[in-house]
Amino acid sequence: MKSSIIFLVLVLFLSSCDDLFDPAIENIRGLDAMYKEPTYAQGVLANAYILLPYSSTPNSDVATDDAVSNDNSNNYLMMATGSWTAANNPMSQWQDRRNAIQYLNLFLSNADQVEWSKDEVVRTMYNDRLKGEAYGLRAVQMYYLLLAHGGWTEDGRLLGFPIVTQPEDATSDFNQNRNTFQECVDQIFADAKKAIELLPLDYGNVADDQVPQKYKDLGVTNASDYNRVNGNLMRGRITGRIVEAVRAQVALLAASPSYSAGTNVTWEDAANYAATVLDRIGDVGGMDPNGDTWYANISEIEALASGVTPAEIIWRSDVGQSNTLETDNFPPSLYGSGRINPTQNLVNAFPMENGYPISDQSSNYDPANPYANRDPRLSNYVVFNESTQGPNNDVIVTGTYGDNNDAINRENGLSTRTGYYLRKLLRYDCNPDPQYNTEQKHYTARIRYTEIFLDYAEAANEAWGPTGTGSHTFSAYDVVKAIRARAGVGTANNDAYLESVKGDQDKMRELIRNERRLELCFENHRFWDLRRWKVPNLNETATGIQIDNSNGTLIYKPIDVEGRDYKDYMYYGPIPYGEIQKWSNLEQNAGW
Repeated sequence: MKSSIIFLVLVLFLSSCDDLFDPAIENIRGLDAMYKEPTYAQGVLANAYILLPYSSTPNSDVATDDAVSNDNSNNYLMMATGSWTAANNPMSQWQDRRNAIQYLNLFLSNADQVEWSKDEVVRTMYNDRLKGEAYGLRAVQMYYLLLAHGGWTEDGRLLGFPIVTQPEDATSDFNQNRNTFQECVDQIFADAKKAIELLPLDYGNVADDQVPQKYKDLGVTNASDYNRVNGNLMRGRITGRIVEAVRAQVALLAASPSYSAGTNVTWEDAANYAATVLDRIGDVGGMDPNGDTWYANISEIEALASGVTPAEIIWRSDVGQSNTLETDNFPPSLYGSGRINPTQNLVNAFPMENGYPISDQSSNYDPANPYANRDPRLSNYVVFNESTQGPNNDVIVTGTYGDNNDAINRENGLSTRTGYYLRKLLRYDCNPDPQYNTEQKHYTARIRYTEIFLDYAEAANEAWGPTGTGSHTFSAYDVVKAIRARAGVGTANNDAYLESVKGDQDKMRELIRNERRLELCFENHRFWDLRRWKVPNLNETATGIQIDNSNGTLIYKPIDVEGRDYKDYMYYGPIPYGEIQKWSNLEQNAGW
């Protein structure tokens, strides 16, 4: 894949720099060149991988009630505080997704003519897999288009994007209407179905008797031929399992309150699609016991072979050696810029270790000692006052009495604004100190099993109630209990709080949403969740904590840090203003 990308980039570079050479080099190649050059053909497909929408940084979280940035020029900060327009949209997916879809359409229109192998059976296997990848990737790209730009028009129609499944050229009619949201969902489901039919569930070498029957029927008797196409070397590419997870994500979106009135996708559909993924690992019994700290499971990360996924991960990026996240987010005393500051809003969402919310009398929460006996995930995900961070376990003082720039608001653009620093996603054993500049291995979790478990819990609760199972063997209650037990919450009292709400669908909904907030924090989910739920939190003021030392006694004072300025129509993102100006048939979402 890397060779394919380099090859295609070189071709594009040379064709764009033609005028640098005298005489000019004729190197503008037609697509028919791919028919005899599989590397060139795969280079076209590779662009859809390059343009995948997943972010390695928690950028969108600073546009929610979970975090703020200490960088005043941050686009998401400006967006959240009133500068979000159709012409200035850091959440836009329009250009990159549509570019990727064009590459995929080009590939799909020509793949059948590519000579993937001289051996006809091997050629069929290659063609199946690569077309399966293209259909799966197109489903991903379309999902993110729908997520970012689906919305209601002034006349009450729920629209998505213009569905384009054929490559466009200079003669194409670009002035297209947006398809309905439902039509877009149907197209994604259709692509997912084709991908699942063509792709292996997972890549990996097999024995002769494990070759899929459809290829045995074509005459494949030697596993080496199959492994050449779908073996270990292909790990990291999109698979049938990944596409099943994407399909579950799409169904959850379509069934959610913001969109359900314009679709025929039900909560039961969403639960069933998620269950397809989870049944493959034995439902809650297959939950990774260390999945909540996937980013910090150092021995696991260090041992990862190329393309291999840990038990928690359905799809991940390549592993890279860096300390960029730490340089951006460590406290300044550790040579970091302290960019992402978790809010008091988020900290308050972590229950006590006994499972009760801190607002519940049974929680035994002590405002004068607010971090004692809390959900262990709080200390795993957030650096709070007088906790430790970094390779030497330095104590970080965020209170006003601190003697360095770690203290709240001590240095503009460097110190925390909320009284908290980020811990999640970071490796403590990195050292941004220029004297050492120690880097460690990281990867981005594109889709986690925990996300799909939470998808199932949300949909199952709405479809069948907290303890209903539909046609499956586990319930929303079972999922929440397993997730909280894994985190060390409610383990000493049989999670009495969960037991108290398991008969109430509304209270279970609130608990599931909160568990989703905690488990997926800083992984770019919160913004999209608030919008699809259509809840007031989107406009909730971001708060922090000012901690003063009065003669040895710490005084905790909640503070407002940053207001949010979202209008009601902003639950649905805009179509880019420039596109609306260019194409008269392209209708804008209401309010923009």
